[in-house]
Amino acid sequence: MRKNDTSLPEEGESKADIFRNKEIRKVHHDGEWWFVLNDVIASLTGSTDPVQYLKRLRQRDEELSALFSVDSQGGVQFVPPLMLSVETQGGKQNTLCWNIEGVFRLIQSIPSKNAEPFKRWLAKVGFERLQEIENPDLAIKRAIVLYRSKGYSDEWIENRITNKASREALTVAWKDHGMEKAHHIAILTDAVSIEALGIRTGDHKELKGLIGKGQNLRDHMTPLELTLTTLGEQATTEIVRAKKPKGLASHHDAATTGGRIAGKARKEIEEATGRPVISSASFLTDRQKANNAKRIAARKKEAEG
Repeated sequence: MRKNDTSLPEEGESKADIFRNKEIRKVHHDGEWWFVLNDVIASLTGSTDPVQYLKRLRQRDEELSALFSVDSQGGVQFVPPLMLSVETQGGKQNTLCWNIEGVFRLIQSIPSKNAEPFKRWLAKVGFERLQEIENPDLAIKRAIVLYRSKGYSDEWIENRITNKASREALTVAWKDHGMEKAHHIAILTDAVSIEALGIRTGDHKELKGLIGKGQNLRDHMTPLELTLTTLGEQATTEIVRAKKPKGLASHHDAATTGGRIAGKARKEIEEATGRPVISSASFLTDRQKANNAKRIAARKKEAEG
């Protein structure tokens, strides 16, 4: 881990904490700690087969099970669990993990005398996250330190922080006008991107060599790509607030219009410079490049087999 003014973990960094002599593995993803669900269940229940325990738990608790789907209504309030790369005795492996809010929800479904002490322990581990909820400025400051520690320029960081704020405003506007489901937001995000940048989100990730689920496209955009994305999303937000569209088709029209505003700027820039705005450049660490190479090799082997 690189050191800066504040010691912060890097994306993908793994660590193990101890709760009552039980190891709880966690991995840093998207600015917060995600916990291995098998470890959480084993520490609370003493189960020797946490995978089957979770399976039975989901069968008994349909509401909990629904939270595991990105398309669920509950996914609006809870980010679904993710398969993240975690250190194991056999090396890095993809393991089901959940963030602090998700683990708290999981605990509600587990009848265990260890639940209350675990909640206190988890709250202590996530203290910085809770501070950020109370003081969003603190979250911004920590994000700046984190991005600097990864080697991003101040120009890029300024664009990324602005983009984070505009993205949040847009998703709130969409949800306020009925677009709450994850697949709706994905469709509308694509609509903005196609017009603003001339490329679908998935194709953009592929262009930049982003293979793993944990690799955020916007953390690999150039400053200009971020600026145009922000413009398209801010324009869409204003259109949604003014027109109050109803239904996916109307929202899609608004997203297309908002993206097109940024797309005009992109085309003028491309005409003036003689080169495309969209770039394959990405900020991949050596570790991420190595992980991508392993994934590509595994896919190739699977295709050949």
